[in-house]
Amino acid sequence: MFFGMPIKRDEKCRVALQHCDDYGRSRLKEKIDQACRAIGFQIKTGVTVLLKPNLVAAGSAPLHLACSSPEFVLAVAEWCLDHGAQVKVGDSPAFGSGKMVMRTCGMAESLQPLGVELVNFSQSRPMEMACGLKVPIASEVLDCDVLLNLPRVKAHNQLYVSLAVKNYFGVVVGWRKALHHAVNGDVANRFEALLLDLPGLFPTACSLLDGIVAMHRTGPMKGDPFPLGLIGASFDPVALDTAVMRVIGAEFEKNRLWIEGCRRKMVGTELAKIEFSLKGPDDFLAEGFILPEQLKPVTFHPGRMLVGTCRRLVGILKE
Repeated sequence: MFFGMPIKRDEKCRVALQHCDDYGRSRLKEKIDQACRAIGFQIKTGVTVLLKPNLVAAGSAPLHLACSSPEFVLAVAEWCLDHGAQVKVGDSPAFGSGKMVMRTCGMAESLQPLGVELVNFSQSRPMEMACGLKVPIASEVLDCDVLLNLPRVKAHNQLYVSLAVKNYFGVVVGWRKALHHAVNGDVANRFEALLLDLPGLFPTACSLLDGIVAMHRTGPMKGDPFPLGLIGASFDPVALDTAVMRVIGAEFEKNRLWIEGCRRKMVGTELAKIEFSLKGPDDFLAEGFILPEQLKPVTFHPGRMLVGTCRRLVGILKE
């Protein structure tokens, strides 16, 4: 991993929220640039930037709301290229391979004109988490200079809501994600502790959040579109999640990740200690945004693990 500082960043607990109503590329790039500047995020020429979208699975047609918007990822990729970076895009989906999901949701086709490298997270290195678990982390993530975490705002049937912190789970390679769901999902706070530990592995990471068209009612797969009209940026994924939860009217005590952050006394869990560089949460209207009332167990059934492994192998063989 690169241990220098290939980016310039503001060290404050700063969140940039910005209105953005559509995915028009030039306007979206302008909004992304404003948000990045507002938190003090600048990329230096020549660095390798890995974009880590949400590519949970390919089966969310026709809108593919379960995945990051191809237009959003395209705009971020082009913004990085404009600043002289080398860009890669990858993830480790729950089902299938990263490249397969990118093809299915239209992301691969959108990115093709830019010539960026699409990667599967196939190789890994074991990393010791602060919570005591040893987790296989994608080598591609550990070897990049800058990790850009690109979550989409989504309801989640198990964790209530899926935002910036949850999106980091994709750096855990392949079937091992399902294994941690199965083994640690509903055992005390193990699963939440693992997820909260992951961002700490990447000191040069930043989160750019897509809430232009969010997914509500249910998730992380088959929810309904909600025109939230928001993008967000922060070096602190906990602070970004706290801000967006306020926007959508979430009940904080239902979010197990936020509760774990409070237990650790993380500054990002406190709205009063977040500096909002552009818009504040109360500048957005999200009336009618629906989150799950009853949450399902986090633990995966072994059958789902087998299905995910088979789909991943099929996806890799087709490439």
